[in-house]
Amino acid sequence: MANTATRSFLQVAVTEEATPPLRVVQIEGLVILKIIKHCKEFSPALVTGQLLGLDVGSVLEVTNCFPFPIREEDEEVEAEGANYQLEMMRCLREVNVDNNTVGWYQSTMFGSFQTVELIETFMNYQENIRRCVCIIYDPSRANQGVLALKALKLSDTFMELYRTNNFKGEKLREKNLSFVDIFEEIPIKVSNSALISAFMTELEADIPVTQCDYDRLHLSTSPILERNVEFLIECMDDLSMEQQKFQFYYRNLSRQEAQKQAWLQKRRAENVARKNAGEEPLPEEDPTNPIFKPIPEPSRLDSFLVTNQIANYCNQINGVAGQSFSRLYLMKALHEK
Repeated sequence: MANTATRSFLQVAVTEEATPPLRVVQIEGLVILKIIKHCKEFSPALVTGQLLGLDVGSVLEVTNCFPFPIREEDEEVEAEGANYQLEMMRCLREVNVDNNTVGWYQSTMFGSFQTVELIETFMNYQENIRRCVCIIYDPSRANQGVLALKALKLSDTFMELYRTNNFKGEKLREKNLSFVDIFEEIPIKVSNSALISAFMTELEADIPVTQCDYDRLHLSTSPILERNVEFLIECMDDLSMEQQKFQFYYRNLSRQEAQKQAWLQKRRAENVARKNAGEEPLPEEDPTNPIFKPIPEPSRLDSFLVTNQIANYCNQINGVAGQSFSRLYLMKALHEK
């Protein structure tokens, strides 16, 4: 009786019915500093790195990270990068540091990260890791006094469709999937040890005003707005090209339907003549005829990603313009006084 009541840890893990959903990504303050340092050193070039930590219930703890070498097209260089990653994790394991992979981080410029490459990287990680996240850091927004740090994951519905490579309109309507449902943003919680918190509290009173504090008072945001508008125009051109693909598809579909109806009318008239002559009627469908072959519908994944990117640029423009107006109204009030 005691044997049936007592279960080992392995049995409990095997019989666990459902994994709790991911609610929070808890990142050590030192890890954030490492990510910022790596991204700023190579800006405007885009860099990536490995995230290490623990998956505990509904919290994904990120306790360490290390950068990846800059990727190149050469296969030998890519193999060296993979060996470097394995060697780094082996060295961390030897010094008793968390070496469990929980995702990766990458830099971006003006929030342009919604790409097919990001989705493919997510799918590759999902093959070996149950839950992983991607930390996106935008160093171009640091001068505005914004810590542009995001934790993203793919939604379960989108991953199911991506595995089947079925992004037709009917399937998307069935799953009720829109462009905003591709990525899920997970809240980030910064965690520091008690010693670091005490040290930062001790240094806080002695920190003078830095140049970054003065930069936040700049009234001009023209360069940032210009770049965002330029990227927005490029995305609108891409979206227009995607719409042209669907317009071409629907034109071909209507043309095929008209040809099919004309062929059916001709075949029915021929069958009436054959029936009057006492002959067997011919079938009203001919699989060998090209007009009966279905036209493949283009994938809507690219248009979803472009639309998502457009929404991101619009939100950034709205945020920058809102801050600029606040500063201008503040300066106007100061001049009036």
